[in-house]
Amino acid sequence: MIEKQQKIKEQEKAILVGVVQKEQTDEQVTEYLDELSFLAETAGAVTTKRFTQKLQHPDSKTFVGKGKLEEIKNYIAQKGIDVAIFDDELTGSQISNIEKAIGIKTIDRSDLILDIFARRARTAQAKVQVELAQYQYLLPRLKGMWQHLERQGGGIGTRGPGETEIETDRRIVKDKISLLKKKLSEIDKQSFTQRKDRGEFIRVSLVGYTNVGKSTTMNLLSKSDVFAENKLFATLDTTTRKVVFENTPFLLSDTVGFIRKLPHHLIESFKSTLDEVREADILLHVVDTSHPQFEEQMATVNKTLQELNAYNKPVLTIFNKMDLYEHVYFDEWLDDAVKENILLEMKEKWERQTNKNCVFISATERKNIDALRLFILHKVRDMYQIRYPYKTVYF
Repeated sequence: MIEKQQKIKEQEKAILVGVVQKEQTDEQVTEYLDELSFLAETAGAVTTKRFTQKLQHPDSKTFVGKGKLEEIKNYIAQKGIDVAIFDDELTGSQISNIEKAIGIKTIDRSDLILDIFARRARTAQAKVQVELAQYQYLLPRLKGMWQHLERQGGGIGTRGPGETEIETDRRIVKDKISLLKKKLSEIDKQSFTQRKDRGEFIRVSLVGYTNVGKSTTMNLLSKSDVFAENKLFATLDTTTRKVVFENTPFLLSDTVGFIRKLPHHLIESFKSTLDEVREADILLHVVDTSHPQFEEQMATVNKTLQELNAYNKPVLTIFNKMDLYEHVYFDEWLDDAVKENILLEMKEKWERQTNKNCVFISATERKNIDALRLFILHKVRDMYQIRYPYKTVYF
C-alpha cells in the first residue's frame, strides 16, 4: 500500500490542451484527448483536467488565445500542475511563450511520444533510433527553447538530449545527428544480413494501430511469449518467430504500432525497424473493433503503410476484440436475434470492403483463432505456390 502511494505521489500532474478547428467535431476532439490522456498515462503522468478552444487556426504565438491561457494559468496555480501537454505540434517559440505565460513545463504530442519511445527502447538499435528522432525534433526548435533546455528538472519531456545537452547549439546537434545516422546505418547493415540469412521463407508481418492486440495475436499464432501490455507502444523492437502450420513454415513478425500524428522524424528513424513490414510478403492488419474510432485508426495505418512504400501487398484484416465490441455496442435489453443481425451486417460490410480478406476474432478470449490460422495458412501456401510453382514440398 505504501509503495502504491509513493508511486502515485511520484506521478506528474498534467493538463491536456486541444484546439477544435473548423473541420473537427467536438466528439473527435474528445476522442483525440482520450488518446492523449492514454499517452500521458503511459509516460507516467496523471491527467487532472482538459482544456479545449474553438479556433479557425491556432494562434501563431501561443497556440491558444490569451483568455484561454489565463484560464489555464489560474487552474495551474490552484492545483499545482507539473506539465501542460498540447495535442498538436508546437514550435520552439510557442513553447517558450506558453511557459512564460503559465509558469510550468510545456510539451507537445510529438515530445510526449518521443518520451515514451525513450522509456521503452531496449535494444541498441531502438535507442539510437529514438535518440536520432529526439535530436531531429530538437534542431528546428533550438532558438525558441533555450530556457526550456536549461531546466535541470526531470520528468516527461526532459528525457534525452533536452536534459543532457544544455550547451547544445545547431552545429553540435547537426554533428550528433550525422554521427547517429552513421551508427544506425551500421546497425541496419547487420539487420539486413540477419534478414538475408533467413532463407526463402514467406514473411508475414503484423501491423496495426498501437494497443490493438498485435502482440497478443503474435503469442497465440507463434506460441511464443512476446511482451504484451495494455499500454501504448508496448512493442518497439520487431520480434520475428518461425511458425509452422500443417507442415508449412513461415516467418511471423510483430512490429511497433502506428498512431495518429506519429512524429515524422520518428517514422524516418524507425524505417529500418519497419523494414520487416516493407519486405513482408503478407500483412496482417490487426484492428481493435471495440474502439469508437477504429475506422479512423485503420485509415491512419493505411496512410503510414503508404509512407513506408508497403501498401501494395496482400493484406488480411483481423478484426480483434470482438468480445469487447459486443460489450461496448450492445445494450442488455437487446435480444439475441437482434445482436446476431447487427453482427452479421457489420461482418458483411467489411467482407465487401476487404474482398472477403478478413476474419473476426478475440485474441484474449481465443475466439475464432482456428479460422484465423486456416486463413493465414491458405495465404502462405498460395504465396509459396506463386514463388515456387515447381515445388510440391517447400522445406
